Amino acid sequence: MRLLLLGGTEFVGRAVAEEALARDWQVTVFNRGRHEPPAGVAALRGDRSAAGGLAALEGAGAGEWDVVVDTWTGAPSAVRDAARLLAGRAGHYVYVSSRSVYAYPAPAGLDEDGPLVEASPDAGEVEYAEAKRGGELAAEAAFGDRALLARAGLILGPYENVGRLPWWLTRIAGAARGGTLGGRVLAPGPRDLPLQYIDVRDLAAWLLDAAERGLGGPYNLVSPPGHATFGELLEACVAATGSDAELCWTDPETVLAAGVEPWTELPIWLPPGELYDTVHQSDVSRALAAGLRCRPVAETVAATWEWLCALGGRAPHRPDRPPVGLDPEREARVLAASAAGAP
Repeated sequence: MRLLLLGGTEFVGRAVAEEALARDWQVTVFNRGRHEPPAGVAALRGDRSAAGGLAALEGAGAGEWDVVVDTWTGAPSAVRDAARLLAGRAGHYVYVSSRSVYAYPAPAGLDEDGPLVEASPDAGEVEYAEAKRGGELAAEAAFGDRALLARAGLILGPYENVGRLPWWLTRIAGAARGGTLGGRVLAPGPRDLPLQYIDVRDLAAWLLDAAERGLGGPYNLVSPPGHATFGELLEACVAATGSDAELCWTDPETVLAAGVEPWTELPIWLPPGELYDTVHQSDVSRALAAGLRCRPVAETVAATWEWLCALGGRAPHRPDRPPVGLDPEREARVLAASAAGAP
């Protein structure tokens, strides 16, 4: 198979490139050249947000491909221009979208037929949800039923450049060295809170399988609800890092009363409620029926820690995303409040 990857050097794109190479596919990566692509790919350079930025892809001489995978997050008009350019020279267009395209709040159990945000394929820079939905519309306009819309949820695993799982791993690993908190780590409850996410490698494998089979249309791409719990995730972090950290499970009310922000200050975690249902309670039966398989959480955590250690413990971070994590002083106050309220 001949794959054109629009992106391909960070997180999802990197995982797709490595999965395709492992299958002996011919991989061409088109990007701005800010990061080195994996060894073994053909590289084309261009900035699709700039005038003339697609020049390297223009003309039949630039190549033809069986599959295009597009990880673009910015202006939908960039997806529109690329998809139009490639419509006659590519068999299938896979657009890595997001479950954020659903109108908020998305109730528990929502499938791919749920209501969507209003968006335009011709839009410039817009908010994330509108950008992803506009990208979907652009892909469909050019490729019709040859467009696969992968509505990913929370993505974890090696190469993560948002910082969610790397923050927990670094925090828990650091607790083994003592410090002001004495090895205690704030663990927001409930411990058995079900999570819904996808390992980036499982996402990449499913995308290529689905494209090879010619699947089109939208698919929610996350694990089944409850594939892991928050307790299992953090305990896997303890095991992977070899830490002697003490996970101090604290009820959501105490955490929220301290003004701690879920998702950002305590990455991945959301207390039960409207936003939790939106993120962690999606219907994924369509993707499961189409072959989605999700590895155990311990494997995701261990592989992410191995990758992080290879980088010296410092993960890359996307400049368009705010940093995540809880300040140690604030964490200490929450732990103290939790201890004071304990029976």
